[in-house]
Amino acid sequence: MDSRIPGVARPEHLRYGVADTWENAMSQLPDYQPENHQRADIDALPGITVLEFGASWCGHCLAASPLISEVLAGEAAVRHIRVADGPGRPLGRSYRVKLWPTLIFLRDGREVARVVRPTATGPLSEALAQVQ
Repeated sequence: MDSRIPGVARPEHLRYGVADTWENAMSQLPDYQPENHQRADIDALPGITVLEFGASWCGHCLAASPLISEVLAGEAAVRHIRVADGPGRPLGRSYRVKLWPTLIFLRDGREVARVVRPTATGPLSEALAQVQ
């Protein structure tokens, strides 16, 4: 545990110098946006969309963030929406999200692939290839 952030374990990839400091790594992560999308709006999105459900304080989400960024870097045609999830949030429940982060890869609003708690880029790259 990192005593500066109660209840949040320092992700393994940040322990040994990959990031300059824990605070620097935390400040570089984009925030999960409050759930302001309706399922019907997501279903109507054209093209490729990656929905990422999680929470900014989630250790698994923090650990996966650099992997997700690496795979989606340079993919200008991919819409990436980070959704703050939690109990009773309708969008996450409509996709039956149970663990964070959960990434849902959509083509024209339809789920093509799903990756839950990625620990390597391989599953993310495979899911992206399926949706393209």
